[in-house]
Amino acid sequence: MKQSEQIKKIIDLALREDIGKGDITSLAVIESKQKAVGKFLVKDNGVIAGLSIAKQVMKSVDKKLKFKIIFSDGSEVKSGDVVAEVSGNARSILSAERTALNFIQRMSGIATAASIYAKAVLHTKAKVIDTRKTAPGLRLLDKMAVKIGGCDNHRYGLYDMFLIKDNHIEVAGSITKAIDACRKFMRKKKKKYLIEVETKNLAEVQEALNCKADIIMLDNFEIEEMKKAVQLINGACKVEASGGVNLSTIKAIAETGVDYISVGGLTHSVKALDISLEIMPL
Repeated sequence: MKQSEQIKKIIDLALREDIGKGDITSLAVIESKQKAVGKFLVKDNGVIAGLSIAKQVMKSVDKKLKFKIIFSDGSEVKSGDVVAEVSGNARSILSAERTALNFIQRMSGIATAASIYAKAVLHTKAKVIDTRKTAPGLRLLDKMAVKIGGCDNHRYGLYDMFLIKDNHIEVAGSITKAIDACRKFMRKKKKKYLIEVETKNLAEVQEALNCKADIIMLDNFEIEEMKKAVQLINGACKVEASGGVNLSTIKAIAETGVDYISVGGLTHSVKALDISLEIMPL
């Protein structure tokens, strides 16, 4: 499915969920021909994201609504900034308001967090990446927001690369057996995928190296142990650090020489940016 089609499905589902059989309050209180203008007002400092999605929400409710984007996605904004305006039928604006705000607030919260993390490792080669710890049904938009904020995306799902984790290794019997099984799978399917392996200690790092994994994940390694692992790998493959990553630890992790640092908190526990829609009749 094309990205545009996937976004449309997400928006349609969100609108059906919220409006259902109709916005009875707006239908009762607002005259059918009443016009209004709404301003999207930022109440926190941060990075704005999702305005194009908000525009699509508004247009999905009423194609005649006019939507003006004032700050482009990825812009740093401060409390008091008006980032976009919508004008047209008042009922339509009010019916679309909450869904549009939900998308902007969540995406801006993610983009803001991503921007902070990205800036924390600018002095190193490390790239901060996201995880699959996204809101169900919103992964595409969550990952879009991560990119807007300046970080990178890891895999989108279980289908686009191998990630051999501790439970896979436990069931398969060893890292070597798990990687061999992945390569057998690729030969059978005649497709190529990257192979990443989660490791818990230097012995497992060495085993993954011997098997020529594409990416070795260092899961919950202490800083000194992580440095030893990076030295052991010595550029033979990419290195990802994972586990226990936050703003107080990421600088030291990045300075060990890893290539990637995965941060689940970018999407699984993000604080939404405070944004409101201030509406005036015309």
